Amino acid sequence: MIGRGLIKKLVAGFAAAGAALVAVVATGATLFYGLTLLMHPAGAAAITAGVFALISGGLFLAMSGKADGGRDEDEEDDHEPEGLGGRAYALIRSRPVLGTVAALAGGWIFLRNPALATMVAAAFTERTRGPRRYR
Repeated sequence: MIGRGLIKKLVAGFAAAGAALVAVVATGATLFYGLTLLMHPAGAAAITAGVFALISGGLFLAMSGKADGGRDEDEEDDHEPEGLGGRAYALIRSRPVLGTVAALAGGWIFLRNPALATMVAAAFTERTRGPRRYR
């Protein structure tokens, strides 16, 4: 089966996501019930929500790249990517949501018109050559 490896990776990803969900819920319940021994349940719920808000904010900053001191990756790569494939890769890397939407729209268009998919694949794999020398 061609997609067997993909299916295994998807199942492993879903299993890891499920385990992470169980771990987060268990940690929240443990924190809440531990705090109810010390204070009123409303206060314990507020502190638990605050802790998870701080954790999610820290994860957002870490995943968005803002936690590295404000250094931009664009400053490192000042050159323009060459070719259609390089520009598409740079777009997906800098704006993943836009890249995902473009990929989904492109997939839908390619399902509707397979000849277009062939032309685009040829454009992506085409190598730019320098001027030819005639002898």
